Amino acid sequence: MTKPTIARIWRGCTPRAKADEYEAYNYETGVKPLIEKALGVQTFREDRETESEFVTISYWENIEAMSTFAGADPTKIHHLERDSEFLIELPKEVQILRLLTSQGATG
Repeated sequence: MTKPTIARIWRGCTPRAKADEYEAYNYETGVKPLIEKALGVQTFREDRETESEFVTISYWENIEAMSTFAGADPTKIHHLERDSEFLIELPKEVQILRLLTSQGATG
């Protein structure tokens, strides 16, 4: 089994009133294609008083594997077609971290 060495983290916020609709849209349009390419994917949602934050973490064997999905510059954001309709502010970058250790069950 291939082990991930890279985590790619995307964050975005919607108005709370649009959160349920964005969650469904993001899953169908953004997360499903990611599931087919990444070693693993986790999605998170935090509802606050007026906004909801979404976080997607995808796990990759290495930078080269991530680049086959994300393009030559894996830090570059690829906004979904309707992101500007939902998100309070379009994210300008993703975070890429080296995965040093992983313990226990996460998925």
